[in-house]
Amino acid sequence: MKEKDLRRSLSVLPIGTVMKLTDLTARQIRYYEEQKLVIPKRNEGNRRMYSLNDIDELLEIKDYLSDGLNISDIKKIYAERASKKVEEQKRLSKNLSDQEARMLLSDEIIKVSGLNPDDPSNNSTF
Repeated sequence: MKEKDLRRSLSVLPIGTVMKLTDLTARQIRYYEEQKLVIPKRNEGNRRMYSLNDIDELLEIKDYLSDGLNISDIKKIYAERASKKVEEQKRLSKNLSDQEARMLLSDEIIKVSGLNPDDPSNNSTF
């Protein structure tokens, strides 16, 4: 995992900061947690601590709701994503050569980043 991804997954933001960044109320954020759409970590004092990835998920939930989806629809989307991740992990768990693993990782990075590998202005090398 890249350092950037590690940093984005660190749970360091309290709910007050998350409220400011997402323009959601504490009640809304707690509700999404109750619905298991976002699962913040807890610190030693049992306070919720959010990562940048959690904020992305909250903003995505907010976008889905503004697009007219309801919580049930959003849960289905998240369940489908989780199912795809499990399938991908099963597929990857078979014995792969180093070259196959690199190709799969490269394809996933390109897919997630939205980069076009055929674009000459994209100077990335994998």
